[in-house]
Amino acid sequence: MSEGDEARLVAWSRELRGVHNRLREALTVTREALAAGRPAEPATRDLLLFCHGFCAALTAHHEGEDGQLFPAIAAQHPELHDTLRNLRQDHSMIAYLLTGLQAAVARAAPPAELDRHLDGLAAIMESHFRYEERQLLTVLETLALDADPGSVLGPL
Repeated sequence: MSEGDEARLVAWSRELRGVHNRLREALTVTREALAAGRPAEPATRDLLLFCHGFCAALTAHHEGEDGQLFPAIAAQHPELHDTLRNLRQDHSMIAYLLTGLQAAVARAAPPAELDRHLDGLAAIMESHFRYEERQLLTVLETLALDADPGSVLGPL
């Protein structure tokens, strides 16, 4: 293995952590947009924009993992079958929560309801990211996957 290949392989663990951190930041910005709008209605438009961006980024991240990253891990580490199944289940749960958040924002739900949606999403997302990092970062340091990080982990 050449030095360049080694750097590319190790980059997957850094890429995953980096995307998770950027998604955490995007959620923070979304929450700040909600807080800035209380009790004024115009912030709902800003929140809709932030929510759309955050929701699209998180969805693309999970779709990339499910479609490219997890199959590559499964092929090289079949012992992680149960872990990958759990992570996919988390992705389904997060998608459900994102749908609820998007619907609440679209109908201009009261700030307290939007807060509840964001609180629930933040809790599940953080738990998922921590579990995923605990289970996969070591594997990602040696994963042989020749793909664009943006398509595998999302546009962030």
